[in-house]
Amino acid sequence: MTLLLLIITQYTKVKTGIKQAKTDKFRKELKMTTREMKIQIINYPGAMQTATLGLYEMFLLANRFAEEHALAARFEVEITDVAKLATQKRKNNIVILPPNIVDEYFLAPETVLSQWIIKQHKQGAVICAVCAGTFILAETGLLNNRPATTHWGLAAQLETLYSEVNINSEKIIINDGDLITAGGLMSWMDLGLELVAQFFNPAIMRQLGKHLIIDTAPREQRYYQSFNPRFDHGDDVIHKIQTHIQAKFHTRLTVASLAEKSHLSERTFARHFIQATGFNTNEYLQRLRIQKACELLESTKKTFEVIAYDVGYEDVSACRKAFVKIIGLTPKEFRRRFV
Repeated sequence: MTLLLLIITQYTKVKTGIKQAKTDKFRKELKMTTREMKIQIINYPGAMQTATLGLYEMFLLANRFAEEHALAARFEVEITDVAKLATQKRKNNIVILPPNIVDEYFLAPETVLSQWIIKQHKQGAVICAVCAGTFILAETGLLNNRPATTHWGLAAQLETLYSEVNINSEKIIINDGDLITAGGLMSWMDLGLELVAQFFNPAIMRQLGKHLIIDTAPREQRYYQSFNPRFDHGDDVIHKIQTHIQAKFHTRLTVASLAEKSHLSERTFARHFIQATGFNTNEYLQRLRIQKACELLESTKKTFEVIAYDVGYEDVSACRKAFVKIIGLTPKEFRRRFV
């Protein structure tokens, strides 16, 4: 009995050793054939350090999961200050411009950074920008006639400075192949997941999301945006009308009545209103009413039917349709997500 047990033990050890040797050999071969993708995160002045370091660590964690799945791909990540770019020879697969948290460097980036980004793009790198980082990317001219997103609160400013960029601030992320932009301050997480899914695979991305407890389901920036119209446009007449609309949004307002109040013809009023606010009066009023509806959904227990009436709609179905069009969620979904 003892001899039999000894034989079984020895056999098990040999079998385990062979299995381990095969595993070690496989890992060695995998390491030799692994495709390394170089990611460079630019730590420009004012860059959000939570995002800069968070992306770095997210990619390291993705590498761990990739190894566990025997995936022959790895991220090789480096964080670099702008001052070091001029002398750097590194050729990247991915370049990331993080969001901005302090100061306004993104409004006047250094020429050396713009030229370096253009060079990396010419060499085949995918250029990514998050939130205010989109301004830095736009400065290079690479975004001309291309779709892009940024924080919804910066969209108007981006459009003013870079009118040739096709801005869609409703999107959390826009992946246009060689150029990827992400919206809000925290959308660096969405960008990280997007890159893992694209350069590793969606399964690794989902595992990463579960580990970090991040929602990997598709979502849009318009779920979170607020309607904050411009009041600093310099048109005193339109400013007075905006103040009137702000106070009387729940009443019946027409272009004719607003034009009369402004002492302008309807055509002249309509032209001035669009030039000052970026919206025609109907769009402006609709967005303001839906914003007020969102606030009531969050702060009260009123039914949507009552809320629709409170914000100026006589037809609940029309209010619901406008709500879904602007917010991207039904009122029920909005309340469930944010209350």
